[in-house]
Amino acid sequence: MVAPSNHTTKPPDLTHAPGGFRFLYFSELQKRPVCAGKIKDRIGKLTDLVFRLAEPYPEAIGIYLEHGWGKPTEFIPWNRVIKIEDDAIFVQPPPDGQAYPPFKDETGWILLDKHLIGRTILDMDGRRVEVVNDVHLLESSGRMAVVHVDVSFNGFLRALGLGKLSWIKDQLISWKYVQPLSVEDVVATDKVSLSVTRKQLRELPGEDLADALEELSGAEQQALFSALDSEKAAETLIEAEPRAKRQLIANLRQERARTILSEMSVPQLVDLFSVLPHDHMMGMAKLLPKEMSDRVLAILSEREATARALMSPDFVAVPKEAKVGEVLAAIRQSKREPESISRIYVINALGGGEQILAGVVDLRELVLSPDAATMGEIMVAPVVAAEEDDVLEDLAELFAKYQYRMLPVVDKQDHLLGVIYYNDIMKGLLTHAKM
Repeated sequence: MVAPSNHTTKPPDLTHAPGGFRFLYFSELQKRPVCAGKIKDRIGKLTDLVFRLAEPYPEAIGIYLEHGWGKPTEFIPWNRVIKIEDDAIFVQPPPDGQAYPPFKDETGWILLDKHLIGRTILDMDGRRVEVVNDVHLLESSGRMAVVHVDVSFNGFLRALGLGKLSWIKDQLISWKYVQPLSVEDVVATDKVSLSVTRKQLRELPGEDLADALEELSGAEQQALFSALDSEKAAETLIEAEPRAKRQLIANLRQERARTILSEMSVPQLVDLFSVLPHDHMMGMAKLLPKEMSDRVLAILSEREATARALMSPDFVAVPKEAKVGEVLAAIRQSKREPESISRIYVINALGGGEQILAGVVDLRELVLSPDAATMGEIMVAPVVAAEEDDVLEDLAELFAKYQYRMLPVVDKQDHLLGVIYYNDIMKGLLTHAKM
C-alpha cells in the first residue's frame, strides 16, 4: 500500500536542530566506503545501519560492517561518525587503533537491510499490501532517523546505482504507519505490519489503491475492493491495469456494479468496457441508463470516437457580466470536484439556452482578482477548444501541445457543448498502449 504524499513528515527534534538537515536513502549508503579519519584509511564498506526502535522515529545507533572470509564483524557507534560524504562515510579511528568491536545484537535494535528491506508489508487486517524496497532517512546535526519506507521500484534502481533512471515517483509510507516490531518478531514472521486501518485505506488516492490491489490474491483483492464505497471503488477501478479491471468487476453483484458504474464518466466507461469480454461488457451496459449505455456502445462500435461523444457536462460556465466575488461564492457552495473548477468558462448567453464560448479564467487568476471585477475583464480569449467532430488522435495532440487539464468542446458556431478531461483521454490511450 502507498501512503499519500501529504503523509510525509519531518521529526521536529531533527529538522529544528541547528545546521540544517537532508534526506538520504539507505540504498545510497549501503556499500559506501567507511574511512577512519582520512579517505586512504578505509575500514570497509557499510553493510547495514543499526537503529533503536523509539517514538516517534527510530534513531541510528551505529554502523554494521561485515568483512566476510571468517573475519569478525565490526560495530561503529553512531557517535563516532564524523560526516557522510558522497564518496565515503568518515568515522573516528577505533579507540585502540586496531578495530571496532564485533556487532552484538540487543533488544529493541533493528537492522535496515536485514529486518526491513524486502519484507512484506501487511495492513492491520493482515492483508499483503507491498514490499519494502528502500528506507528513507533524515540526517541532521550528526543524528539520523528513519522517516519512511519506500515501496516503489526505485529502491531497486538505487541499489544498483541507477537512481537517475527513476521513471516513477517514490512511493513513501510514513514510519508512523509502520508498527515498530522487535527484531525477533521480524525474523520469525518475515512480515512488517502497517498500522493503516480499512477506514484509512478508503482515504488513500485511487491510484495508490489500484497499485495495492494488484499485488493481492483474488480473495484478498475482492475483500479489500468490497470495503470501498462506490465513489472510491470507481476511482480505483479507473486507475487499475486492464487485468485488474477484469478481476475486480468479475464477481460484483448487479446493484454494487450499478452504483460503481454510476460514478464514472463516458470515457471512463469506454475504457473499462473495452477490456472486458463481449458478453460481460453487454451485461455491464444493461446496468447503465439507456442514453449513457447507447453512447458508450456507440463509441466502442466506432473506430474513431468523436469529442462530442466523449465530452462531459461537468463544467462551470458563467456570463461575462458575472462578478468575481459572486462566482467564487457560487463555487464554494457548489461542492464540485476540484478538477471541474480548475478552469471557468466565460460565455455570451443567448436566448433559448445557447451559450457562446467567449473566454476562460484559470481558477488561480479568479482567486487573485478583485471581487468587483467582471469575468469579462479578467478572461483570456480566444480559447483553445476541441471541435465536436475531433477524434481521439486530435484530442491527444491538443492535450500534448497545451498541457491543459480540460478542454472545452464547441461546434462550428462556438456554442459551448461540454468539456473533455485530460485523464479521461490520455489515461485511456496509455492503458490500451500497454495491452
